[in-house]
Amino acid sequence: MTTSAQAQVIPLHAPGREKPADVEAHAGEAPADAPVVAFPTRSAPAEEPPAPERDALSRFLGFLRHRLTGDYDVDEFGFDPELTDNLLLPPLRLLYEKYFRVTTHGAENLPADGGALIVCNHSGTVPLDAVMTAVAVHDETPGHRHLRMLGADLVFQTPLLGALARKTGQTLACTADAERLLCSGELVGVWPEGYKGIGKPFSARYRLQRFGRGGFVSAALRTRVPIIPCSIVGAEEIYPKIGDLKPLARLLGLPYFPVTPFFPLLGPLGAIPLPTKWHIEFGEPIRTDGFADEDLDDPMLVFSLTDQVRESIQTTLYRRLAHRRSAFKD
Repeated sequence: MTTSAQAQVIPLHAPGREKPADVEAHAGEAPADAPVVAFPTRSAPAEEPPAPERDALSRFLGFLRHRLTGDYDVDEFGFDPELTDNLLLPPLRLLYEKYFRVTTHGAENLPADGGALIVCNHSGTVPLDAVMTAVAVHDETPGHRHLRMLGADLVFQTPLLGALARKTGQTLACTADAERLLCSGELVGVWPEGYKGIGKPFSARYRLQRFGRGGFVSAALRTRVPIIPCSIVGAEEIYPKIGDLKPLARLLGLPYFPVTPFFPLLGPLGAIPLPTKWHIEFGEPIRTDGFADEDLDDPMLVFSLTDQVRESIQTTLYRRLAHRRSAFKD
């Protein structure tokens, strides 16, 4: 008879297989809950754009809505402030801040409210100095005031440009319109040198031309508003005018047809302005409210104030140029 092999029995609690003491101590207790990890049931919301971007977007959407519904204001001169702020100022501000890198001085001389006449030197072959001054006034005044510029007849006779000028608040350079704007408490900008200023040759840069008959001074005297001299350095070099094609200018009905080192030689590329560094300085206001009524039409008073404004601008230009090391850096 063959004896079958017996299976080896290993006791559960044989030596070396004792339960740890802490396990025996907690044998009668309920097991501790395992930590619970919460899984998101939906994706986190996308980050909102920064506040300035949201404000710009909401303003633009509001502008489009007002255009579609016709719910916007235009004054008696055709000025559309909403169109100016949302459509025209942003690209001009890029030129102002990034291309010409304009530094503004004396912004505290601009009144926070009420009328004033800002008188500027004119230069640059193409009047970019006027629109850069408008950006400076808007961005440097606490209430973001608009500069109501007085323009020449040619501006308003040019198709599209004339309508655009009206939309941005410009009007004809005449005493009647200037007085109406000043009486309404507006900041009015005037460039008394006119075409003689912007069309002068490069060799005459920063030398002021004649200021006309002083019509701007008469408007300021009658409305009792201050005159603020404004000096612009940097605009003279954007299109160095070295010649004038007079026959072509007469054919096109222009006061001049400029020749620069790059235009018309390089065609459209020559029309790109040079990236000079600009300084716009607003001088101390010249008050006009201290004169008697009978003196307002005195030609000698008008001539004296005109000469005072001109001398103030010319002196500031020379002072700025004396401290300038380069037309492109500072």
